[in-house]
Amino acid sequence: MSKRTIGFIMLLLGLFAAIGEIRGIDFPTARWFFSASRDVPLLKWKTEYGAFLWFGWISSAILVFGGISLCMKSFSGGPPNPVALRRVKRFREIKRGYYSLVILLGLAGFASLDQVVVGKQALAVQYGGKWFFPAFKPKPFKGSDFGIAGELAEAPVNYRKLKKDFGKDDSAGKVIMPLIPFGSTDDTLKPRSKSLTERLGVFNESGGRDPYFGLAAKYYDVEEGSFHLRFTLRNGKFNGPVDGWNAEGERVYTAEYRKGEKLKEKFSGAGSVEDFLAIESGELRALKYHPSPPIWEEGNLLGTTSQGYDVLAYLYGGLQVNFKAALIFLPIVYAVGITIGMLMGYLGGWFDLVMDRAIEIFSNMPFLFVVIILSSMVPEQFKGLPIILTILMLFGWMGIASLMRTAAYRDKERDYIAAARVLGAGTPRIIFSHLLPNTVAIIVTLVPFTMSSLISSLTALDYLGFGLPPEYATWGRLLNDGLSNLSAPWLVSATFFVLVGLLVLITFIGEAVREAYDPKKFSYYR
Repeated sequence: MSKRTIGFIMLLLGLFAAIGEIRGIDFPTARWFFSASRDVPLLKWKTEYGAFLWFGWISSAILVFGGISLCMKSFSGGPPNPVALRRVKRFREIKRGYYSLVILLGLAGFASLDQVVVGKQALAVQYGGKWFFPAFKPKPFKGSDFGIAGELAEAPVNYRKLKKDFGKDDSAGKVIMPLIPFGSTDDTLKPRSKSLTERLGVFNESGGRDPYFGLAAKYYDVEEGSFHLRFTLRNGKFNGPVDGWNAEGERVYTAEYRKGEKLKEKFSGAGSVEDFLAIESGELRALKYHPSPPIWEEGNLLGTTSQGYDVLAYLYGGLQVNFKAALIFLPIVYAVGITIGMLMGYLGGWFDLVMDRAIEIFSNMPFLFVVIILSSMVPEQFKGLPIILTILMLFGWMGIASLMRTAAYRDKERDYIAAARVLGAGTPRIIFSHLLPNTVAIIVTLVPFTMSSLISSLTALDYLGFGLPPEYATWGRLLNDGLSNLSAPWLVSATFFVLVGLLVLITFIGEAVREAYDPKKFSYYR
């Protein structure tokens, strides 16, 4: 990816973030800077006129000015460096690393689509001759905005149910939902259900041949999860207690079955028991409490978690968190590590001695334990992705600083540095215009492995319960959920697949970059 392309993306992201905040539009990905600033108290200042979202505005400004700077340098710079072109060509020849990079960039672009791909808010709603775009508005619409009356008129809209209602009457309106119409962490689903088929008085799950064991129910409304009758089935027949509820949700009926035969029943509702049992409430469906297995007819392609979240939506949210963390963590850690390391190697003396002793002390500390202690000291209301990343940054810069120190020591006595000193170049110019370009191989080679280490650290912290708060979708928490519910293997298997898959992609890229920057050209990967 060229410098101009990166600058253009940064510029657009910063502009969309600022314009979206001013105009009240939630652009995909760009909205995160201001939403994070609203959610974390440390990232905003309270004034007499309201909260000033300093983190959002500073992030937008950095992106805009950084993007403009990169674009201008891409136009004012000279011809491409032939050495860099040879390295890029060499990287392309290593197919495993090159295609891994293409896939990783594709995943990053897919994750940047945000609420267009995953969310419970409709992308667009046509009603009353007008179009509404709920997913791109920070304030939710009310039921009354789409003709919903009664007690739900002032409540937030259930767009999945609204789409179902509009589907019964095409003239009523139209609802366009995201590709995965479930929220990552803000959408607790009702217990899932699956169709049952009856053959010779024995019930089987749809698509299955074995008799059904478990709970089954008839619903007033499947989407809302409102039960009419709930049965217990063994060997595909009613066998056990039965409960019944009226339309208001009051339990009014109980019964007992044994091998398909009713033994007793009790009814305490209005009217007769015959009228209650004759209520049209849909087909009998297999009831799956959370964590539920994958049910295609419900749209849960990978099942649900024990909290009632859709697993596929949760995995997507975790992917977004990892990419956001990398985009914040890597530039800051490398900026700090490169600056300190270069100064240590070039200046030497007391500065090098003090910083080197500090790095030795911090490096000998058990990293994970220290991060856990610091994370546990942060009050819950202040926790968020910026705070956790700040804690990780306290230790993340030291490795790159040590390497850059060694590189600066090696190169500072060479002739081109001596020539720069003779011509009157100052320390900052020598470090960043002469030393730094000659150490780019170290930086580029380390980036993929630093990203891999960041993802592993975030996953470990979340697995242990010391990471991000529950409103963030994290793979570590999902892995913990799966290991706590071994009867739901889809949780562990899905998390393991995406986590290992992402780390393998990054590792392949890192190995290919290292090989491309190897002065011996190739040692393997022919």
